[in-house]
Amino acid sequence: MISRLSALFAAVACAATLAVSPLAAQAQDAASAAASGAEMTAAPAADTAAPAAAPEAAAPAPHTEKVDNPYSLGNIVAHGNIVDQIVLGILFIMSLGSWYILFTKLWDTSKIAREAKEVRATFFKKASLAEGIKGLSETGAFRYIAQTGVEASDHHEGALTENIDHNTWVTMNIDRAVGEVNSRLQGGLGFLATVGSTSPFIGLFGTVWGILQALTQIGVAGQASIDKVAGPVGAALIMTAIGLGVAVPAVLGYNWLVNRNKSVMGQVRAFAADLHGVLMGSRKVAGR
Repeated sequence: MISRLSALFAAVACAATLAVSPLAAQAQDAASAAASGAEMTAAPAADTAAPAAAPEAAAPAPHTEKVDNPYSLGNIVAHGNIVDQIVLGILFIMSLGSWYILFTKLWDTSKIAREAKEVRATFFKKASLAEGIKGLSETGAFRYIAQTGVEASDHHEGALTENIDHNTWVTMNIDRAVGEVNSRLQGGLGFLATVGSTSPFIGLFGTVWGILQALTQIGVAGQASIDKVAGPVGAALIMTAIGLGVAVPAVLGYNWLVNRNKSVMGQVRAFAADLHGVLMGSRKVAGR
């Protein structure tokens, strides 16, 4: 399949190259012809204008100097006050943590989804539970749940648990294992919710602080022209934009991960219910 796609892409590239080459050559020929005509037309005019232009001195080339924007984000980071730098640092940490959680939780849920597909295809077709557990990933959630259920079924003894029937004991342990898997998947979602709800206000605080400092400086200087007001106020509004830029991915990622976790945990709970039925059935067979 990959080789077919590669061949398709190569064919498309070759076709595009062959289609573009004549057009490019035609355009180049047309440009060359136009340039030759322009040179032939301009030659007499240049000959007649040369004597008149000779006495004149060559005009100096204009000198353009690059002027740095004193109200840019880079200038705020490098030369801003301590409050602006703290606000930017907090927003940067929030953004970094949000993207880290998004990628790690995407990896975790994808891993469990792949394991669920393999479990449905192979686990319950094995000759025994022990053989089925050996075929599962050692660090996977399904192996942890299966081992917990088998251990609870095989080791139902002790003075404190003798009053709990076997069915309830196995159910409690499997549900506890499923809850631990769910807790691992839910880890980090609280951080995303916090970032989504607080980062706009942190950015707004930076904006208010920046406007306050700008108005204070304008009042001290005694100048209220548009160039003195627009620059500092516009620089302060950058904080609000950054806060929104941090909040939007966190909120979208939170909602997406919540729905994804529901789907994955539905597969995990289905496996736990099937495992519980197998354990209870095997115990009945063994007791006959």
